[in-house]
Order: sequence, then C-alpha cells, then structure tokens
Amino acid sequence: MKLPALPACVLLLAIAGCSRYPGQPMPNSEAPRPDQVASFNTLYGQNCAGCHGDQGQRGVSLDLANPVYQAWADPAAVKNITANGQPGTQMPAFAKSAGGFLTDAQVDILVNGMRSRWSNPAALNGQTPPPYSTKLKGDAANGQQVYQTACARCHQKPSDNITNPTYLALVSDQLLRAIIIAGRPDIGQPDWRGAIPGHPLTDQQVTDVVAWLASQRTETPGQPYPHPQ
Repeated sequence: MKLPALPACVLLLAIAGCSRYPGQPMPNSEAPRPDQVASFNTLYGQNCAGCHGDQGQRGVSLDLANPVYQAWADPAAVKNITANGQPGTQMPAFAKSAGGFLTDAQVDILVNGMRSRWSNPAALNGQTPPPYSTKLKGDAANGQQVYQTACARCHQKPSDNITNPTYLALVSDQLLRAIIIAGRPDIGQPDWRGAIPGHPLTDQQVTDVVAWLASQRTETPGQPYPHPQ
C-alpha cells in the first residue's frame, strides 16, 4: 500500500530536527521570582516611581534625584525609611521584615542605586546645610514669621498651599524638613540657601518653620465638619 505524500512543511520540520512543541517556552524566557529581581530600574519603577516620579523627579513626593538631597541625607536614615516606611504618612515599609515585599538586598540596591546615580557632593558647593535631624526645640510663633519671609511668596496659590491640613496630614515633620533644606529643583523650589537670598536658613529657622507647619495639622484632615459631640 502506497502512503500519501507528506506535506512539505512537515518534511522541513523533520529535516531541521525541531524539538520545540506548541506552547513550550523559549529558552531563558522564564520571569524571575520577585525576590530575585536585582535591577535598580525595575525595582525603582515598581516600588518608588509612583510617588517620587519617573527618574526620581516630578512626583507628588520628595525629589529623590535632587543632588543636594542625596549629598545631605543620612544614608542610614534613608535606608531605614525605605525599609520600614514612616508611620502616619503615605510612605510604606518595603522590607519583608517590616511587612513589605523586598529583601534586604533589594532595599540596598534601591538605596545604593539612588546615591550612585543622583548624588553629587559638589552640589553643596562647600557649604554646610542644617543637619538631617536636630535636637533643637521648634518655636512655632517664630516659625510663622520665618515662613512669611522665606516661603509665603511662593505658596500663595491654592494649588501650592502647603499649609492645607489635608496635605500636612500626608507628610511627616522629617519630610517637611527635607524639602525646606534640600529644596525641590524639579519644580523650581530653592534649597535652604535660596529661600532668603543671601541669608541661608539656620537649623533653628528650619526647625521653627517645621514646628509652625506641624501646628497647622488638624485631628480630622479632609473632614469639613467637626465630629458631633
């Protein structure tokens, strides 16, 4: 009995020795496990860009690509915030040990990657900014006066009103201090040296402004009516 001729495509596959079946994945096409991702760009894009902006700029939160911030901020503190978050704010904990999804190695990749890409010690121009944290006690009354002199002219529009209790409920005192000292060049906000031209803000002045802003918070942010008694 004579067998029918095989189609040409079947013969070609047989000759080529093809061993891949339909649906079989290509070599090295498997996606890595989440805890095996070691790319800074991937980790930053998936975990940080939503709040801090693409490439560390123009996000709703701190400008991480700010060379002044990276040269000023305490690396250990930045790592702690990345790993453990800041309770009472929108900054979550990312380390698995604190309930997040990243390994300690991935937290290190994020922190070290930000510094290697965006830090520039020359950004301080040899000047010494107020410290990252302070032991000074803030004077809210004096802080209001400093705010009127150094800050109010740029925060008069409703969209730029940082004394809004709802905004203040979303940020910590440390974040306010960081923004005042390091500025936000991505949106044109000067650092501690440019708030009052020719008169860099002192540690006490920054501390006082933060104290006054903190005093503007309310117990019911975003709530237009007081709770019924």
